[in-house]
Amino acid sequence: MSDVEPDNKADIITAKDRGEAVTMMEPLLIKDSAKFRDELADLALELTTHSTRLRSSLPDGVAFALAGLVRSMNCYYSNLIEGHDTHPVDIERALNDDYSQDPKKRDLQLEARAHIEVQEWIDAGGLNEQPTATDNILDMHRRFCTLLPEDLLWAENPDTGERLKVVPGELRQRDVKVGRHIPVSPGALPRFLKRFEDAYTKLGKVDSIIASACAHHRLLWLHPFLDGNGRVARLMSYAMLRSALDTGGIWSIARGLARNENAYKQHLAACDLTRRNDLDGRGHLSEETLGAFAKFFLETCIDQVKFMEELMRPARLRDRTLIWAEEEIRAGTLPPKSDTVLEAVLYRGELPRGEVAALLNTGDRNARRVSSALLEHGVLASESTRAPLRLAFPATLAARWMPGLFPEKT
Repeated sequence: MSDVEPDNKADIITAKDRGEAVTMMEPLLIKDSAKFRDELADLALELTTHSTRLRSSLPDGVAFALAGLVRSMNCYYSNLIEGHDTHPVDIERALNDDYSQDPKKRDLQLEARAHIEVQEWIDAGGLNEQPTATDNILDMHRRFCTLLPEDLLWAENPDTGERLKVVPGELRQRDVKVGRHIPVSPGALPRFLKRFEDAYTKLGKVDSIIASACAHHRLLWLHPFLDGNGRVARLMSYAMLRSALDTGGIWSIARGLARNENAYKQHLAACDLTRRNDLDGRGHLSEETLGAFAKFFLETCIDQVKFMEELMRPARLRDRTLIWAEEEIRAGTLPPKSDTVLEAVLYRGELPRGEVAALLNTGDRNARRVSSALLEHGVLASESTRAPLRLAFPATLAARWMPGLFPEKT
């Protein structure tokens, strides 16, 4: 974040509206007549096919467990784009209230936990309107920033070193500069956000999917907050795709964006450009660059869903988990037949505790010992001592069970 050359103090305090026309943000959608519209529609349909196939291939219990791991993955890669590297193992520790003694690492763990809690709120249906509604955008920012440690609630001007306090859920009250782009005046933000909200209301399925990319850039173009805009934009797009595709939260674009960070940021910068000529749409901003970003965005989504499809292929997932279990049994860290329980949960999604003894052809005491060992290893989870056993994907085992999901912790 970098300030525009000094405005007067009264303007900063009153969040001056310089009267910019909301049409400066157009186009907000790709028109049906755009030359690349058909290609984007095809990509949206391809994404729908892959996402639906992935969701339908997983038992509910496995999908639920995977969604928990995806929240950590999404958080890791979204923060990595912002230059904050907190490995999912350390994120998992934070979720268990196990924080580093190093203040900086602890702050980053708290930041990661904040991100996950906001996404968990989204996954639980916390958004009672469309994700692009102004109230929801403000709420996502407020929920995220409220949970941040004090040291991470400051935005610094890289040119002057001036530090400005970030207020959770509050629109910026002063002008800013982002790279070469100067967003609209702070007082104009409510008008622009109203237009933003209206543009993405009541869209058809294909338009909603394409809009997840268009809205992503246009929110960043507005830069409504002093800091946290990138995370809010990615959470908003995640929520838009979750709603449009009923993803169940089992995949996310964040990994793909982080792995192609240069291209991601180059596309965003290109979308800030104004219309080049009469063939470049009819809005103030370039329709061609917005279309190119939407293509990149949807292709990245498809790539990530395909990656998760390959990762979650039942036979391969079964082999990876059972090989791990067999190694632990041989090492004496898991009781014999633990792999049988794990395989049953993988196949069925969940396993009532009362069925473990019959499954293992053993007594209740030994059945409880096997279940307890798997729970202690974090590979099974249960909401209570009487609730069914469900699969869990601990970050510490991701390199074995889910190779390539994120880098191994060194």
